Amino acid sequence: MSEIRIAADIVAAENEKREGAHRSDFQALGEKLARSSIDIEKVTAKVADFFVAVPSWGVGTGGTRFARFPGQGEPRHIFDKLDDCGVIQQLTRATPTVSLHIPWDKADPKELKAKADALGLGFDAMNSNTFSDSPDQPHSYKYGSLSHVDAATRRQAIEHNIECIELGAALGSKALTVWIGDGSNFPGQSNFTRQFERYLDAMRDIYKALPEDWRLFSEHKMYEPAFYSTVVQDWGTNYLIAQTLGEKAHCLVDLGHHAPNTNIEMIVARLIQFGKLGGFHFNDSKYGDDDLDAGSVEPYRLFLVFNELVDAEHRGVKDFYPAHMIDQSHNVTDPIESLISSANEIRRAYAQALLIDRAQLEGYQNDNDALMASETLKRAYRTDVEPILAEARLRAGGAIDPVAAYRASGYRARVAAERPAVKGGSGGIV
Repeated sequence: MSEIRIAADIVAAENEKREGAHRSDFQALGEKLARSSIDIEKVTAKVADFFVAVPSWGVGTGGTRFARFPGQGEPRHIFDKLDDCGVIQQLTRATPTVSLHIPWDKADPKELKAKADALGLGFDAMNSNTFSDSPDQPHSYKYGSLSHVDAATRRQAIEHNIECIELGAALGSKALTVWIGDGSNFPGQSNFTRQFERYLDAMRDIYKALPEDWRLFSEHKMYEPAFYSTVVQDWGTNYLIAQTLGEKAHCLVDLGHHAPNTNIEMIVARLIQFGKLGGFHFNDSKYGDDDLDAGSVEPYRLFLVFNELVDAEHRGVKDFYPAHMIDQSHNVTDPIESLISSANEIRRAYAQALLIDRAQLEGYQNDNDALMASETLKRAYRTDVEPILAEARLRAGGAIDPVAAYRASGYRARVAAERPAVKGGSGGIV
């Protein structure tokens, strides 16, 4: 890493304030876990090797359908976004890759690669956009993209996705994520069967363009902006898509893209069982696709998802390497702070899931002991694993308390002085 956005002495000074207390906490937790025959060093090493990608769009301020209220020092372009992503990685040591969204992040791949290399970053899955119109594109996506009734509009959407693959290949990416807003808002507006057939035909063309070592992630969403019917509306349809396209096609699970009270962890288990879990977009929700910070509303649900992931690791599921990415909209917080917090919460859920006594849990399950099976999960969930997370960051050169170090650095005020202020008041989802 040659471009350090926050001075190393600031991080060191913040760590020095906290290291004594941290050492005591880590030792105490290690002794506690040892009584249950858990080696804290092994857990810490696993946590240190767990990474989650940050989305380029996540470092900007989000919006609602009604308005957007810009924050200070918002990135002007992809290179500013990479600077902000570099700060998150510098402090957390948990987010070494960035997921780009085209066309907003389109730039010379050599310049993108050089900037990322200087910041110690790589590139995760590419994301296409056929849910809104780009300037000067000849065909509108108002009535759909990959499933549009017009062949020329479908071809435009296909070519855009292929362009994303080509750019990603130049950057070292290995996956393409396709989410579309296609559907209908009135009964009778679309023929469900023919619409889905058009979508599958278009996705076949995209699939053919994948390099051999790439994966294609299709993402389901229950609603929005198509509120009456959505083409890829649930995990069952998503699974059918992945099965139809081939072995390189997988399902992406966004934690917010489900009806309230849906058992998401069971969906995860099903997709693992049949070899079609591609990865996650981590966020949280109260009502729908709220895109709240991961672990901010239902941290136990996040833990239960990781219970399934660690169970798959424990069982040695073949070719199991799901992609992990944060996908959030930050309307009232500093986006960098929210992404730091979310990366920490995602690692927390993973660390807690690693503490589950798998043999004991299986025994209770086989004995139909529902209460003790549940208590086995809760015992791991109730364990404060913060010392493990802090130790993983510290050993990798990060911050014991990354939000405190970020605030002490004055980074937000500094970039606010460098980047022109953006006016608010715009309507629509941003």
